[in-house]
Amino acid sequence: MRLNRFLATTLAAVALAAAPAHAVTLKWAAQNDIISLDPHSQNHATTNGILQHVYEGLVRYDKKFGVEPALATSWKEIAPNQWRFNLRKGVKFQDGTPFTADDVVFSYGRILQPQGTMQIYVAGIKEVKKVDDLTVDFILGGPNPIMLRLIVDFRIMSKVWAAKNKSENVQDYKAKEDTFASRNTNGTGPYILKSWEPDKQVVMTANKDWWGKLDGNVTDVVYTPIKSDQTRVAALLSGDVDIVTDLPVQDVDRLRQDKKLKVLDGHEVRTIFIGLDQFSDELKYSNIKGKNPFKDVRVRKALNLAVDREAIRRVTMRGLSIPAAIMIAPGVHGHAKDIDKIDKVDVNGAKKLLAEAGYPDGFEFGLDCPNNRYVNDERICQALVGMWARAGLKVTLNAQPMATFIAKIQNFDHAAYMLGWGVATFDGLYTLQSLMRTKTTGADGSFNLGRISDAKLDGLIDAMKTEIDIKKRDVMLREALVLTRDQYYYVPLHHQLRPWAMKKGVSTVHKADDRPESRFARVD
Repeated sequence: MRLNRFLATTLAAVALAAAPAHAVTLKWAAQNDIISLDPHSQNHATTNGILQHVYEGLVRYDKKFGVEPALATSWKEIAPNQWRFNLRKGVKFQDGTPFTADDVVFSYGRILQPQGTMQIYVAGIKEVKKVDDLTVDFILGGPNPIMLRLIVDFRIMSKVWAAKNKSENVQDYKAKEDTFASRNTNGTGPYILKSWEPDKQVVMTANKDWWGKLDGNVTDVVYTPIKSDQTRVAALLSGDVDIVTDLPVQDVDRLRQDKKLKVLDGHEVRTIFIGLDQFSDELKYSNIKGKNPFKDVRVRKALNLAVDREAIRRVTMRGLSIPAAIMIAPGVHGHAKDIDKIDKVDVNGAKKLLAEAGYPDGFEFGLDCPNNRYVNDERICQALVGMWARAGLKVTLNAQPMATFIAKIQNFDHAAYMLGWGVATFDGLYTLQSLMRTKTTGADGSFNLGRISDAKLDGLIDAMKTEIDIKKRDVMLREALVLTRDQYYYVPLHHQLRPWAMKKGVSTVHKADDRPESRFARVD
């Protein structure tokens, strides 16, 4: 017994000695879990927001969304279609493997694989060539005015680690595949992922061998997805969590009055919208057989006219949204107030359009909606069901967790669906290329899940990819946004506002891309 006690005491002393002298934990909660640990699998904001702690790109954003060096220390344009990046010396992956040009070349080939949805972040790059161990050249298909902003989210993986763990290929998420890389990580970033229990928590700790320096004092991060609004707020009020980054809108005013808390206000460059299947010859989950009503612009316009966006802003969102007519939010390059003016609600006009299109009695269709991703997502969809009913449309709502929902719609198993699109590059091309461009196997149309195809729109999008004259490019951006609006290819609902609440002793930088960075946080 004495020996056991001695061993227990000794082991406890060793554990205490090994623990950081000044460990500081940030307990962060939001409603949505991550869906994979594979950095090239899913273009999903929460997943990207967690993985940016572990995996890095050649460049990154500073606190004000300026581009600054990360795994590359410098870069220059050595020819119109060729950029050279000088890589940071002495960087190691978390397993001790040195970071080299081979990892950049490997990661480029990997992110292009069609089962992933991250190709947008290397759009316009034709090839990545190794010059030497610490130098790579990007060969472009043409001038790329936003390349540096795109590659912020081109995350670098270890070639050696991927081969060792049979993870050279990107996880096929929509086929429900699990791989070693979808359950484990090995990055170069400021934090090391210690564990992920789906729907329970993600635990990270500071990477002592990181090449950089934390701007804050947070050494450990515990991220907890809490779907229930009431439970999430209760956890903040009780002190069980330090910060909540997706507040229930009905609780914001109450939280502002709590002297133990502070609310950090900010907008989000995210637009919430409804997508429509405009490809299938027969609409799924509908009573209309042999044709697809959503192929008719009159039907799409009717859906838009029947939506009372101001009522959603006032009642469902408690004022924390900006009603939207176009598919990019304020703060995104290309947004303009004069084209982002919503139509007046016109239920009779919607009925007339439906009758002209051959549906005087309306029709039935299904609406897929996440119930744990966007602010009040399911409630917004419930409101839409009632609004569309007034125009004679019978809508069946299918609300489900994001992890299930996203696989369903990526398999085109839908008639209509809700999605939110944040703009990682802060440039309108990101939205247009991802959501409006005719779908290919690459970045073009990567989330064009309604499979819109418009030759004029494609031409504008392709031209602005390489146009370096800002004035000419802005004309193209505007024309493409107006064309999308006037053809009613989507039903834009609103741009989200995004206040965060935290304990008085917590400070951080509000991120308009909805990706909090723990390296900027302090807990006092």
